[in-house]
Amino acid sequence: MTISSSPRLHAPPYGRRLPAPTNLQFRAAGAATTATCRWRRLPGVAAPPLRLRATGVAQAFNGGKNAPLSGGGDEEKGEERQHPRLKIAVVGFGNYGQFLARTLVAQGHTVLAHSRSDHSAAAAALGARFFPDADDLCECHPDVVLLATSILSAEAVVRSLPVHRLRRDTLFADVLSVKEFPKNLLLGALPEELDIICTHPMFGPESARDGWGGLPFVFDRVRVGDCPARRARADAFLDIFAREGCRMVEMSCAEHDAHAAETQFLTHTVGRTLALLELRPTPISTTGYETLLRLVDNTCSDSFDLYNGLFMYNKNATELLNRLEWAMDSVKKKLFDGLHDVLRKQLFDVDGSSPDLAGSDPADLAMDHRPIDDDLEDTDDDDDDGDGQDDDGDESGE
Repeated sequence: MTISSSPRLHAPPYGRRLPAPTNLQFRAAGAATTATCRWRRLPGVAAPPLRLRATGVAQAFNGGKNAPLSGGGDEEKGEERQHPRLKIAVVGFGNYGQFLARTLVAQGHTVLAHSRSDHSAAAAALGARFFPDADDLCECHPDVVLLATSILSAEAVVRSLPVHRLRRDTLFADVLSVKEFPKNLLLGALPEELDIICTHPMFGPESARDGWGGLPFVFDRVRVGDCPARRARADAFLDIFAREGCRMVEMSCAEHDAHAAETQFLTHTVGRTLALLELRPTPISTTGYETLLRLVDNTCSDSFDLYNGLFMYNKNATELLNRLEWAMDSVKKKLFDGLHDVLRKQLFDVDGSSPDLAGSDPADLAMDHRPIDDDLEDTDDDDDDGDGQDDDGDESGE
């Protein structure tokens, strides 16, 4: 029988135990392995290509240094250093989310989109990538998660996100129209390692159809980590709106809600109230009247959920409604008081302009205006039974 020259492993006979090697034998074996073990490439076989996996999992934002290398010149690199490009996940890709994404993509940021409804076609048209699954979205490790849902659905959406799949230094931002509610929500639902900025662009697709220049953008740095990279990322996010010419207004969430009740909620209330009057343009419409018609169009183009959220999640809204009702009653009272004064003068001639009635007692004048007896007589020959109905059963006077 031919014995193969290739090495084989032989198990010791059953029941027979080999002696344990000594320390000297261990050291000798290690030296021999070091001397003889080498990587060798078999002849005619190419080495497999190396693959890098999960290179961005543990990397933190560093002001644009993680951005892909491009072949641009010095001018492009200078632009990149001045305005770092971010990977932004827009959660809630409805009308307002798409409105923001259009500008984000135009500035060169990478936009990832997620929503309960399928907006993949709209995302592709804007140059964004749509993720129907939130887990897949978070595994892309965005620099910023931008919450653009409705106010009413914000809590359910935030608590459904798999935040454990995000990097521990991810920045969360929202664009809801109320601020104390999302601030408390994000502080309570997110881990302490995540940064939070609450913002409110005080404009929308209708009011900003000609650009964002000069329009107010309110923000509050609720929680930003105390390290240069995290501060740089927060500045890069806010720079998105500053580059478009927005009027940057930094204020607390509580102060914002107090002002918003008197501006945004009041505006929507008046607009929706006027809409119930079904106002239409007329041949003699004034400039002020046309302004009211535009107000109706602007406010009613937004969903009622937005208006309802402005009321339910801003503690100042109820007080404003009460003040608005009081103001309306005060105006009505002033009008009717003036009308009563005119009627009193006509009835009682208090100023004495009528010589026949001057000095007369108002009670006597009231008696003089009582109906004459002929008015009380029944002259209806068709109905003598006094039931107030005609013979056909219909009520009289209709």
